[in-house]
Amino acid sequence: EVLFTEVLRRHAQRSGEALTGWLAAAADPAVGRALAALHRRPGHSWTVEELAEEAGLSRSSLAERFTRSLGRSPMSYLFDWRMEIAAAGLRDGTRSVIDLATDLGYESESAFHRAFKRRFGEPPGRYRRQQRISPGDAGAAPRAQ
Repeated sequence: EVLFTEVLRRHAQRSGEALTGWLAAAADPAVGRALAALHRRPGHSWTVEELAEEAGLSRSSLAERFTRSLGRSPMSYLFDWRMEIAAAGLRDGTRSVIDLATDLGYESESAFHRAFKRRFGEPPGRYRRQQRISPGDAGAAPRAQ
């Protein structure tokens, strides 16, 4: 991971263009450390202060650099990252909703349901059922496992 991150940083430095997005965030050493921490422990109850400590910056500096690179705040990024992990877990069908909720730092299943529905427009159970229907099976009943 360290080698990959260093390659990305060097590429970004040589390109001479103002980068935005995940590559720009990874190329910024401080923001990169914050991103790595979020990815390493997505279920931790992060605060901007804790992330700033990880990054070696003040809270305001981290928030400004993070937002400049990724176009959203660290907490917004964390929310989206958790929801992507949850969606992947629901699609593969091997984990219960409560296990996913707990692993991703939600204190209750209902809080997780509300967050998931806000992100994907439907509750986790319905999302899981919809994902079991392949694109060619539109309108067909879900397959038994």
